[in-house]
Amino acid sequence: MVNEQIKQIAMRMKGLREDLEMSVEQMANICAVSAAEYTAYESGEKDIPVSILHCISQKCDIEMTALLFGENPHMRTYYLTRKGEGTAMERTKAYKYQSLAAGFIDRKADPFVVAVEPNNDPIHLNSHPGQEFNMVLEGSMLLSINGKELTLNEGDSIYFDSNKLHGMKALNNKPVKFLAIIL
Repeated sequence: MVNEQIKQIAMRMKGLREDLEMSVEQMANICAVSAAEYTAYESGEKDIPVSILHCISQKCDIEMTALLFGENPHMRTYYLTRKGEGTAMERTKAYKYQSLAAGFIDRKADPFVVAVEPNNDPIHLNSHPGQEFNMVLEGSMLLSINGKELTLNEGDSIYFDSNKLHGMKALNNKPVKFLAIIL
């Protein structure tokens, strides 16, 4: 079941599309998904991958923070995030994001601490323009990139082409926490 934060993001996505006077088909094309899938995201019926939000922010020249949290960043010199205090978003009960740079305007990258609870679901694959860096802070995860499966343990890191299909899941029936930087 999709939560209230997802519905709010979906509402902001629809508002942006309408402000830009774009059709669902045009926005779906930008996101490289079908119109039906994009409509499900925009209606709040389906969980919205960060890759979709990143793509919209890049192609529509809007801060991802504005889509995620409904606020535009204002800081230009630095933005300090104290331990455990980043702007948080819970996509599902098993998947939580903590933005580490939400208040910095014109970011070149989007850093997050991502916490994932273990589950038996298959890995959900996605892709987005650019590159990504992940570093495991706690636990272990299985990362699939372009069909190759890699196990990353605490302290391991990987930098990859995020245009390739990728996804992850927690291993050993324990939560995993990792730093993700989307470039």
